[in-house]
Amino acid sequence: MIVLNPRNTAIPTKKEQVFSTYSDNQPGVLIQVYEGEQTRTKDNNLLGTFELNGIPPAPRGVLQINVAFDIDANGILNVSAEDKTAGTRNQITITNEKGRLSKDNIERMVKEAEQYKAKDEDVKRKVEAKNSLENYAYNMRNTIRDDKIVGKLNPEDKEKIEKAVNEVIEWLDRNQLAEVDKFEDKLKELEALGGPIISKMYQGGSDGLMGSDDGDVPRGGNGFGGGAGPKIEEVD
Repeated sequence: MIVLNPRNTAIPTKKEQVFSTYSDNQPGVLIQVYEGEQTRTKDNNLLGTFELNGIPPAPRGVLQINVAFDIDANGILNVSAEDKTAGTRNQITITNEKGRLSKDNIERMVKEAEQYKAKDEDVKRKVEAKNSLENYAYNMRNTIRDDKIVGKLNPEDKEKIEKAVNEVIEWLDRNQLAEVDKFEDKLKELEALGGPIISKMYQGGSDGLMGSDDGDVPRGGNGFGGGAGPKIEEVD
């Protein structure tokens, strides 16, 4: 869960965040809007949901979906989501009259958030560590399958990376509740294997590459070229 408007944010205000799909060829995304103070969605108040359907099929993490939270001077919240590739768009409007927390409920949730702060931080660290490993593995897989890279990558290096990525994805399927250090160790192992090979591509090196660097290797967007790619979040 991503916090876009922290408590006591001055209004009017508008915040935007780019997200992406969580699985390959995902046909749509579900946008859920919460208010509250705690890390997990189940401990907060659901204000509304809407779907963005009809997005084009693509590998996980490739599509960019811009989500905007716009609160006007009257406290009316407009949440929109737009797929940057196809231009598909949908939105929801949330007013103050229905489903919002009362002042007493807000005060109670603030106290509970303080009471369970340490536990929430542990949950947050575990989710972030798992998401980091998943994102790196899928971004690495997408990179070595990119048409602009396949012809440049040594087949043995490609096979080595693909094998390691598949092993990590299978491990994740079996260990969703692993501790933070386990996720971090797996990430370091995968980075140590694939990172140097991919970095040489972006730096225009010849080792591990077939052919010359003609400038068509994608930089950023997949998480390897230093660019800030879209966030991939799993709802808890």
